Amino acid sequence: MTQAWAVDIPKWVLQMLNNLHEIDKKLVLHGDSGNARRNVEKIRDTFSEGFGLFYEDPLGQEFKETRTDLDATISGSETECLVVVEVIKPIIRYGEVAFSRVVQKGVVVVEASIRSGEK
Repeated sequence: MTQAWAVDIPKWVLQMLNNLHEIDKKLVLHGDSGNARRNVEKIRDTFSEGFGLFYEDPLGQEFKETRTDLDATISGSETECLVVVEVIKPIIRYGEVAFSRVVQKGVVVVEASIRSGEK
């Protein structure tokens, strides 16, 4: 019997990655006149190459109840064809992009997509 490998990531590392994601979101929202995105990418690469940690922003992705990498709050009364409309915390993973383990579930808000009303 094989045992799932556990990854113990210090809280401060998760906080750093969560804050880096917030900075990334603000750069998208408000623009990057000072070219800070380059620095964000360098920090992200350092975490990925040095520690095997990276985050995934699921904004715009389809949400199904069977998804185990997200904790979702449903906005509105519809529960069909749900899409991630807001990311409060990103999914933080350990490993390679092709094969990784979730060390922090994403915290998101989902709502029915426009297509769900077109049945």
